[in-house]
Amino acid sequence: MMPGGDSAPAIFLLFVLNVLTCLPLGHASLPLVINTWPFKDATEAAWKSLQSGGTVLDAVEKGCGQCEEAQCDGSVGYGGSPDERGETTLDAMIMNGDTMEVGAVADLRRIKNAIGVARAVMERTTHTLLVGESASLFAENMGFTAEDLTTNKSLNIFLEWLKGNCQPNYRKNVFPDPSKYCGPYKPRAPVTDKQTRGHANVHSHDTIGMIAMDQGGRVAAGTSTNGMTHKVPGRVGDSPIAGAGAYADSSVGGAAATGDGDVMMRFLPSYLAVEQMRAGADPSAACETAISRIKRHYADFFGAIICANTTGHYGAACNKIAGFSQFRFTVSNSETVTSRVLHVDCF
Repeated sequence: MMPGGDSAPAIFLLFVLNVLTCLPLGHASLPLVINTWPFKDATEAAWKSLQSGGTVLDAVEKGCGQCEEAQCDGSVGYGGSPDERGETTLDAMIMNGDTMEVGAVADLRRIKNAIGVARAVMERTTHTLLVGESASLFAENMGFTAEDLTTNKSLNIFLEWLKGNCQPNYRKNVFPDPSKYCGPYKPRAPVTDKQTRGHANVHSHDTIGMIAMDQGGRVAAGTSTNGMTHKVPGRVGDSPIAGAGAYADSSVGGAAATGDGDVMMRFLPSYLAVEQMRAGADPSAACETAISRIKRHYADFFGAIICANTTGHYGAACNKIAGFSQFRFTVSNSETVTSRVLHVDCF
């Protein structure tokens, strides 16, 4: 019998239950890999890298790179999301939470391994972000292979879009009427006060965002995407922007976002979530705060975010809209035999 008589076990059990109910969504365990969407192969590639002695940067590069090669859901890597000209271009970013260094590329052409080029920007230059054709030439100079990113699938998506009078598109306040006709477009005057905004396709996940932590709590985060289907050429979303697509700080944790990047990048949700955790919020609450901040201005935006702190706790949050009431994400840590797909209800 425990000291204190028969009531002691009951009191002890009540204490344990109270502690458990206060835990955030994910129980603490390091190392940790967490990424947006049910991309289990990407999670496992990152986890394998950590287990074989790789750094957190290696893990993020391996995980996102696997998704690029596998063309995850058609929203990551080559052969997906053709723009108005039918071309697939890529955005990616990687961040070192120890040094706060960032490498990123946007509107990258002809290079499949966008996350690898982003890391090269971080490690081979003193810059943070390279864009467009110049980013592609940099990649070729660094030894990356140039090849066509178009596939039969992406070409067919583009041709069907043309047959459908270029619907949907992301133009506004132009003529001819973008809701009925293809371009070329010219400005329409005057600009109306009431403007419509195109909505992201909730079935086109638009990015992989990943956070990796090692046993010592060192953090890296990264993203990779081929952006929005039928985007205006040159469009860059939130994915390659530090603090928007992802953010890492080894003194706190990391976060990564997914969804309507044109809206989400205006609020730096990943940075906000990390700062919430710095102030003491658990990861789930930090994620919810970041989503709530955007909802105040765009109640119908499509988006979600994952968060993890350096104790190994993690959480996620998403905005509830028609067709999107749950957000799935994938986790691997020392408590899991293999990667697990979890979900959170949107609010």
